[in-house]
Parts: sequence; C-alpha cells; structure tokens
Amino acid sequence: MRAIHHVSVVVGDLEKSAAFYERALGFRRRTDRPGQLGPGVWLDVGDQQLHLIEGTPPPAQGQHFAVFADDLDAEIRRLRTEGIDVSDPLPIGSMRQAFLTDPAGNAIELHGE
Repeated sequence: MRAIHHVSVVVGDLEKSAAFYERALGFRRRTDRPGQLGPGVWLDVGDQQLHLIEGTPPPAQGQHFAVFADDLDAEIRRLRTEGIDVSDPLPIGSMRQAFLTDPAGNAIELHGE
C-alpha cells in the first residue's frame, strides 16, 4: 500500500456539502462519477479524493479525516473570516492541528506547521 486514494463521508444535503468543500476548502468537483452509484459527489484534493454519499450522517464519535494546510494560521483566519467555526490550533507531534465541521457535522482536521 502506498497512499489513501479516497475517503467517503455521508452527508444529508449533497449540494450544500459539496458547495462547502468547493468554496471553503478549495476541493474540485469531478465529472467522471458514474451515475449508477446513486446520489453522490466526488471531489479532488491534491492527489486524493473525497467522496460525498447522500444519506443520514452517523453520530460523531471522533471519526474525521485530515487535510494538509500549507499555512495553517492563514487558513484558520480565512475560514473564520467566512464565518466558519475552526478550533484554535493545538500541537500534535512536530505539527499542529485544528478542527472544523462540514454542514453535515463531519469533522475535518486541518494539519500543518
């Protein structure tokens, strides 16, 4: 194994969540998702993908995915300026992490220096 190809998360409102990932985090929507898979959206982030699956999100129990931020402090400021609640960064090893949630309540870790 060499990398994670994609992560899937369940969202209640597919278009609202997709717009959040595109606008707030700069993910790019893919156009090659087969329609026979049912309601969903595929998004690119770097060389990996996030797959949004329409449904009832599970209760939050610590599950999350992390994305690298080139400038963690600048991203936190930008997101807060847009009205998005982001935690203060905390040290984790030699890096730092901050958390936010998407419109469906899925936790997202911002990971950076």
